[in-house]
Amino acid sequence: MIKKSFLTLFVLVIFGIAEVNFNTLDGSMRHSEPANTRVSVNSQSLYRELKADKKNNLPAEEVFSIALQGFTNLKIISGAVKKQVLTIIDFSLPSNEKRLWVIDLKNKKVLYNDLVAHGKNSGGLYARKFSNTQSTHMSSLGFYLTGNTYQGKHGLSLVLNGMDKNFNDKARDRAIVMHGADYVGNDFICKYGRLGRSFGCPALSTEICKEVIETIRDGSCLFIYYPDKQFLTKSQVLNQSNQLFSGLQ
Repeated sequence: MIKKSFLTLFVLVIFGIAEVNFNTLDGSMRHSEPANTRVSVNSQSLYRELKADKKNNLPAEEVFSIALQGFTNLKIISGAVKKQVLTIIDFSLPSNEKRLWVIDLKNKKVLYNDLVAHGKNSGGLYARKFSNTQSTHMSSLGFYLTGNTYQGKHGLSLVLNGMDKNFNDKARDRAIVMHGADYVGNDFICKYGRLGRSFGCPALSTEICKEVIETIRDGSCLFIYYPDKQFLTKSQVLNQSNQLFSGLQ
């Protein structure tokens, strides 16, 4: 009984800390509200503030809400999120649209909104299929923690640690990283009607690649979204698993 009470107290303390971290998003939060409810309210409040700046082109509100929920859970359970920066990639959108956002949660600003390519075997204009398996050349859904950078065959590249077991936790084994590519840009779109495709990496325009990578490197959260029911119901990050995240390095 004592052990159970201690465990309950520990969980409440953890979630109390989480609320303190996010009360700048909505000062009206009450300690009696469940954590997922608080995130939902915070998400609505923050989304309204971002939307108030007419210069911002935002992801769909539902996608933003899911991304913020995962960011919060990742921050609480893993303790590995070091930056109040959230990157969202919405693969329900076609590749000829700007479907990547880098959002500064602390200062409530959209830092970048640009093009991003998906894996060649995930689809043509649209990404429809996803995989966590070696050599499939498909994109992987889920939440990632950004790691260090290195110089690879595509120039400056960013290591991505997949945090969703069975969905993207093989990212490092598959060498899924963020990098620049000359097939990402308006010229390619004008010629082919879509972006070129990678071997599964979220590839960016060479014009902004360095800026984005330097902004989100070393401990920020990146989320790749698609309205896949299996992912939404079984994502380890979204469902607040108490197990260690398999992708944590």
